[in-house]
Amino acid sequence: MILNVENLTHGFGDRAIFNNVSFRLLAGEHIGLVGANGEGKSTFMNIVTGTLAPDEGKVEWNKHVRVGYLDQHAVLEKGMTIEDVLKSAFSYLFDMEQNINEIYESMADATDDEIAEMMEEVGTLQDMLTNHDFYMIDAKVEQVARALGLLELGLDHDVTDLSGGQRTKVLLAKLLLEKPEILLLDEPTNYLDAEHIEWLKRYLQEYENAFILISHDIPFLNDVVNIIYHMENQELNRYVGNYDKFLEVYEAKKAQQEAAYRKQQQEINELKDFVARNKARVATRNMAMSRQKKLDKMDVIELAKEKPKPEFYFKEARTPGKMLFETEDLVIGYDKNAPLSKPINLRMERGEKIAIIGTNGIGKSTLLKSLLGIVPALSGKVELGDYLYKGYFEQEMAGTDNTCLEEIWQEFPGYSQYEVRSALAKCGLTTKHIESKVRVLSGGEQAKVRLCKLINRETNLLILDEPTNHLDVEAKDELKRALKEYHGSVLLVCHEPEFYSDIVTKVWNLEEFSRLAV
Repeated sequence: MILNVENLTHGFGDRAIFNNVSFRLLAGEHIGLVGANGEGKSTFMNIVTGTLAPDEGKVEWNKHVRVGYLDQHAVLEKGMTIEDVLKSAFSYLFDMEQNINEIYESMADATDDEIAEMMEEVGTLQDMLTNHDFYMIDAKVEQVARALGLLELGLDHDVTDLSGGQRTKVLLAKLLLEKPEILLLDEPTNYLDAEHIEWLKRYLQEYENAFILISHDIPFLNDVVNIIYHMENQELNRYVGNYDKFLEVYEAKKAQQEAAYRKQQQEINELKDFVARNKARVATRNMAMSRQKKLDKMDVIELAKEKPKPEFYFKEARTPGKMLFETEDLVIGYDKNAPLSKPINLRMERGEKIAIIGTNGIGKSTLLKSLLGIVPALSGKVELGDYLYKGYFEQEMAGTDNTCLEEIWQEFPGYSQYEVRSALAKCGLTTKHIESKVRVLSGGEQAKVRLCKLINRETNLLILDEPTNHLDVEAKDELKRALKEYHGSVLLVCHEPEFYSDIVTKVWNLEEFSRLAV
């Protein structure tokens, strides 16, 4: 056994996350950790990696196991190149080489016996370097960098100048080069584009070691995992098979429990009715008492409380003019000497729903921000149409000290407290979430708060930058339905074809305008 978790209990304030849960990870298991937003998947990862101490319970790792964690919040220092970060995966081998060099240097002052001993030590270290492919590090770095699209950026590129997606690729490449006994991956596909998701899928399918994967990307999960752990209502349950198999068993189990609950409730009502009618009569009092005892001893089945389901209905503004925006030789980027694009000439008209695709760092988010005037164009211009009411969903937003309630109230000061609570509840947030600070919520819950702002504003053009990142399956399905029903226009950056393919009327591939594209 690689990892054993027993009797784990944890919560934040008065909000319980886990109640006495257990978990085990065996060699070679490919585990998918699934559950709705806010059920505690990332909290669980933080507990098993030791970042967070549980309230109760124990977490035991097998001795000598090397754990690799894809941490989206890892600090990358200025001045470090992509190559520096990737090679740091082998720092323990470079330390070994340094050790060998120091032993050689100290031989100058050593006796013959000491030299013999030192040579033996050098031989052992040398064998370890050879066994760990130390002399093939450059080739390995190049192979993984090519697979994740980092080579075309240049391995001498400063990591602090990278986009969110490129940064994730660098951290993922480093992790894969480390080849730990266990990989912990928290939503690795969020910032990857289709071809790199495909490569990661093949890599994980062939991965001989164990991994735990958090993902809301169902096709990806189905292809790479063989065990599902499902988090719901402070419980953690194990299912053998992929996500589809889990869903089949879970739905059947839920239906069985509901049937047993209904049957028991009927029996309880009949017993209570008999007791109420017969306890006062001498002739039937004993029978009534015996039924009361049966009631008292009964193990009552309780159904899990239904979670609020998100409902997204976008408010629509008046009809805009025929042309929504047009770009004329628009060049985007942050540095005149290193533009992200060639001149872009695009036009969007009323009623169109368009997906923007292309590899990470190519400028998809920058294009949206340039259209909105948030990032000034390096050259060329954007002409906006008449009567535009824009709604913008930003990919990532800085944390805030506001509660969810305050966050929405700030945006809509005319709302009553009831209206604010009702708007947040419609986005699938519970009372506890609504009263919590936004920054303590999970990524998916934060996304629902931002969607709440968007659906309560009248719009006729939605500009959405990766809106599905972090959203659970239910919220994603509901957002898809809402966007299909929306009568306004949609400009959408998304890396999930299964999400956007039956929403959009056309696809713009930004690689056609990129200076980085080959």
